[in-house]
Amino acid sequence: MPLNISLKYPPFDVRLKKEKEQTFIFDFVRKKWLVLTPEEWVRQHVLNYLVAVKRIPQSSMAIEKLLMLNDLKRRYDIVVFSNDRQPYLIIECKAPYVELNHLVVEQALRYNLTIKANLLMITNGISDIVFNAKNEIVDF
Repeated sequence: MPLNISLKYPPFDVRLKKEKEQTFIFDFVRKKWLVLTPEEWVRQHVLNYLVAVKRIPQSSMAIEKLLMLNDLKRRYDIVVFSNDRQPYLIIECKAPYVELNHLVVEQALRYNLTIKANLLMITNGISDIVFNAKNEIVDF
């Protein structure tokens, strides 16, 4: 169960509910209940980190939006926009047990062909890698 997994991001006031055999988590940015999966657990912690620690306004973020990539429909996890509404950071969230390898990096790079953000971040909630458009690892 995702709740037993300790992540690198600070804890926050998580709202959960159970319906039948399904557990849901409240997405405070999108203002809706979502099925709690390990990836969603990571995404919600990242969102909280962006808002509470990095002080990024919720209105500067887009979450799980449709993206067309070579005639294929994909969904990115999080895009953070700059003050002038240009994509600044794309974040690809994975479940804590998913290794952050070249396949995850390539996925973020493919998404960025369309989004054209300055920074890319991949995270599984335990570790993360942030790199720029020149593929140089940077601090965030």
